[in-house]
Amino acid sequence: MSTNPLDNPLDRKSQAWSALFSEPMSELVQRYTASVFFDKRLWQADIQGSLAHARMLSAQNIISVQDLASIERGMAQITQEIESGAFDWKLALEDVHLNIEARLTQLVGDAGKRLHTGRSRNDQVATDVRLWLRGEMDLIAGLLVELQKALVQIADKNVEVILPGFTHLQVAQPVSFGHHMLAYVEMFARDGQRLADVRKRVNCLPLGAAALAGTSYPLDRDMVARALGMVDESGQPQVCQNSLDAVSDRDFAIEFAAAAAVCMVHISRLSEELIIWMSQSFGFIHIADRFTTGSSIMPQKKNPDVPELARGKTGRVVGHLMGLITLMKAQPLAYNKDNQEDKEPLFDTVDTLKDTLRIFAEMVGGITVKPEAMERAALKGYATATDLADYLVKKGLPFRDAHEVVAHAVKSASATGVDLSELPLAVLQSFNPTIEADVFEALSLRGSLNARSTLGGTAPVQVRAQIARHRARLAA
Repeated sequence: MSTNPLDNPLDRKSQAWSALFSEPMSELVQRYTASVFFDKRLWQADIQGSLAHARMLSAQNIISVQDLASIERGMAQITQEIESGAFDWKLALEDVHLNIEARLTQLVGDAGKRLHTGRSRNDQVATDVRLWLRGEMDLIAGLLVELQKALVQIADKNVEVILPGFTHLQVAQPVSFGHHMLAYVEMFARDGQRLADVRKRVNCLPLGAAALAGTSYPLDRDMVARALGMVDESGQPQVCQNSLDAVSDRDFAIEFAAAAAVCMVHISRLSEELIIWMSQSFGFIHIADRFTTGSSIMPQKKNPDVPELARGKTGRVVGHLMGLITLMKAQPLAYNKDNQEDKEPLFDTVDTLKDTLRIFAEMVGGITVKPEAMERAALKGYATATDLADYLVKKGLPFRDAHEVVAHAVKSASATGVDLSELPLAVLQSFNPTIEADVFEALSLRGSLNARSTLGGTAPVQVRAQIARHRARLAA
């Protein structure tokens, strides 16, 4: 068996496809069309898929048991070479698939050439991307759990801390800081649910569709699906049912990118609040120094670079989603070279989301809350005005009339520069005679907080119940 690379036609670009071509591909075209230097990260999925395919070919008596043994031996050596950094990735071989196949043929001869029986790079790459993405999604799901746990932890420590709740960035009503943090737990929980739903469609086998029309070989696609773990919850193999769709579908990548974009939007919203809360104008929180930077010219500055950068990276991930959608919008069936452009945005989306979730889980754990600053801010915006209206409704006044009464009371308090709770009882009674001394409990921040005890409300008793629910869910 020759080990001379020139004896392997896959190493000679002009003959990689067939004798049909009369001149070699130009170096410029090689570089323009090659993907090996970004798609080589698919190598584990490529070997995993190839081994499952080879074992099926052997089981179906399409290749010999000896060929299978040679392929398995060669793939084991290639794995060791790649992991050690000794593997020679060649631009002339264009992509991860041809690089691995060429090296396999160098190592085991004709058995390596037989591996491609019954498949095409079209169904091969579709399978590789799905396998790789499935693994990355499982990692991301774990990171989402860690971020939720960090948020639940800070919520638990700050159930009784009063934060001014905002609408239109105007003080609206007092809320528990813990309640506010749990709002993000709900968002990231939905992100996890979306990922789990997308994973079901990612985990479907294209291999066996060949180039576009299926193959004349008696393949057992169900066997390959089972070997690769592409099964549903009941253990039934999940196999793409139309060969044309199998090789050309990138819905799964678009769906993942959409789920990732929504998750990054949630990260961005949290980032915006952390940036605002950390500013001197608010001073609600302190972010640990290891997540901030200074200024090159202003020594007093401490900048929230991590939240700001995450906010910026959200646009990048949303852009990748738009790019993938645009990539697919005008492609006729079946596979087209355009689809090579799915990988870089998909890879970058995965990397960005993983890095962001990992650093946010750590950063949230390092947040210091400043309750006094929050309470002072809540007292500035007549946050208990709705509580006064509710108080009057309970006295028998229609809500719209109560709303008008409270507006006059707020106007009076604003004119004298005091909070509603600081207005004398006599003044409050001048707006409506049903007001009694118990009104001051309703007008206190703490009273307002405790009063909102319906399911999902901000009352501490409800917040603690939600914390317990989330802890049980996240521990499952």
